[in-house]
Amino acid sequence: MVNDLISLADLTGDEILELLQFADELKALQKARTPHRLLEGKTLAMIFEKPSLRTRLTFQTGMFQLGGSSVLMDMRLGERESVPDVARNLDRWVDGIMARTFSHDHIVELAEYASVPVINALTDLLHPCQILADAQTLREHRGKDLSSLKLAFVGDGNNVFHSWANFASRVPLNLTLVCPKGYEPDMNLVSRAQQSAKGEIVVTHDIDAGLKDSDVVYTDVWASMGQEDEALAREKVFAPYQVNAALMAKAKPGALFMHCLPAHRGSEVTSEVIDGPGSVVFDEAENRLHAQKAVLATLMR
Repeated sequence: MVNDLISLADLTGDEILELLQFADELKALQKARTPHRLLEGKTLAMIFEKPSLRTRLTFQTGMFQLGGSSVLMDMRLGERESVPDVARNLDRWVDGIMARTFSHDHIVELAEYASVPVINALTDLLHPCQILADAQTLREHRGKDLSSLKLAFVGDGNNVFHSWANFASRVPLNLTLVCPKGYEPDMNLVSRAQQSAKGEIVVTHDIDAGLKDSDVVYTDVWASMGQEDEALAREKVFAPYQVNAALMAKAKPGALFMHCLPAHRGSEVTSEVIDGPGSVVFDEAENRLHAQKAVLATLMR
């Protein structure tokens, strides 16, 4: 196992599956109210450049349940002092660093200069912890073998899709991005993922073709944090890609609906879908806690 979690592409398929199995075990312990204080006396520094509900609460609660503690730091890396200096200070005081940043380079720098584990809790390029929670949720609803499943990601080729591509490059899963022209993902990242993937990884602008035979329909906000000035223009471009009942009907009957949240109801998804019987969005949100506890306990013990 690597010392940090920066990208799922840094892990092997077996290492990812071990994390998911561990997450299942920790979830069962928590449900049974069985203590599992694996990080007794350990402290996690939590750096937030962006607002947060799920990430902040699940990492903080996770450290508490694991017997450790956390320190919240609302700051912008690289402004008051250099990222290497922040890293070299923190690793004298804490046992791990979690960061939710704009720049992916900043979290790479943290990992380079800190001697303690660094966890990527979201950057503009990647969101690995979200996909671990999503994969745990998929396994709960569709079984542990994901190789026969097709997940259609509808919307922007963003950090969440990038991490899905990295996941699919390590664990068998068929992945399709359905996006408007001009909103494709980092195709160098996708190309690397395709080269090692056991399933298909496809990028298309064709909604019907992209949704055909899909077992899972996934979407995210059309304008991520830092893209607020593009929101109005994106609303028009992405309107045909709204996940509504008509779009869900293009997938397999009984297809699951997933969203990493927060959701903008009436934009990328309708309430009818997100509150519908196939929606597992709040299972995903719950599993952020368990998947991240698996990461914390694996890296910080």
